[in-house]
Amino acid sequence: MSGGSADGVIERSALEPTALRAALAAREPTAAAEGEIRVVRAPGRVNLIGEHTDYNLGLVLPAAIDLEVRMAIVPTGGDRRVKIELLDSGERDGFDLDAIPAAADRWIDYPAGVAWSMSEAGLAVRGFRAVLGSTLPMASGLSSSAAMELASAWALLDPPELEAHGIDAMGLAQLCQRAENVHVGVNSGLMDQFASSLGRAGSAMLLDCRSLASREVRLPLDDHALVVCDSGSPRRLGSSEYNARRAQCERAVAVIAREDPRVRSLRDVDLATLEGFADRLDAETRRRCEHVIRENDRVLAAVDHLEVGDVEAVAQLFAESHASLRDLYEVSSDELDALVEIATSIPGTAARMTGAGFGGCTVNLVPRAELDRFADAIVREYRARTGLEARVLVVAAADGAGLMG
Repeated sequence: MSGGSADGVIERSALEPTALRAALAAREPTAAAEGEIRVVRAPGRVNLIGEHTDYNLGLVLPAAIDLEVRMAIVPTGGDRRVKIELLDSGERDGFDLDAIPAAADRWIDYPAGVAWSMSEAGLAVRGFRAVLGSTLPMASGLSSSAAMELASAWALLDPPELEAHGIDAMGLAQLCQRAENVHVGVNSGLMDQFASSLGRAGSAMLLDCRSLASREVRLPLDDHALVVCDSGSPRRLGSSEYNARRAQCERAVAVIAREDPRVRSLRDVDLATLEGFADRLDAETRRRCEHVIRENDRVLAAVDHLEVGDVEAVAQLFAESHASLRDLYEVSSDELDALVEIATSIPGTAARMTGAGFGGCTVNLVPRAELDRFADAIVREYRARTGLEARVLVVAAADGAGLMG
């Protein structure tokens, strides 16, 4: 998602429901009275572990975070147009629900794609006018696109209750994923939309992307803080490199499935099976598959350790995951590697890259007693090593998307 200022972030106070309603009322003097203006929100997410496993029907452990997209909206009655203004830049865009335009590499592609996906599924949608603001850095790997999709879905629903449409929060997440896959053209898995839609305060969410079974995993945050470090090196989720890795995994599955039709994804492949096809898969593809297979095991191990508060063991799994993403899947970067190296110089800290890679952010569990030392080291040493400014964001695990009071 792009548009507006460098990262699209505005002050939290400007996103309080009263402030958002006032901002829309000021721009739409003929709109409904303030009490009829609704506010919807959708959080970003940070993935603790389980990277590039979701589109391989594997296991992931994301948490929705208290950095989010919010919109104040007023329905347009019989007018089936959607009009949105970005609060940070004043940029405006929109579309007609009866003539949704093709994606054109603009931020409006995400709301438009959601409208298309919901309409295709037979859900009743309505036009609206809105102002949109975000505390979520854009293009940083914290799922700003999924947050915009979920906020748009809640804005479009007519009426704005899931039960009235015979759909639940998982179904809404799947419709938003379809919008990103088919309309926007990014072959992402379900993790981002799942976390934004079904997140729970204080917890990460374990998701089995094959069965869609999920459960809360309480995070040991009494003595540790959940911290995101933004590398200041933006990434583009729609890049050819991301789609190329998914294609490699799919080609490997196709080769293996020719001999074993029970194999439908890398979730069905273990390391011994992969080794048995070493002569039919190129070395790079085997490395990609090895990462995915081992990463699924790391997710389950991380859940076990988190539930008993063993952050030291989690830190080792984070280190293994980051090394695998760097060396086997090759989606890390010099900037992300630097952030992880600096972070792990602070005793007791777990650190790894998070998200699709190619820039973006790291996720960290930092002893609360070391937070000041951690932040100082990240800002000072990262600037010296890269010439870039890192941002240290202490976040909380948050609830999923919906209407605000």
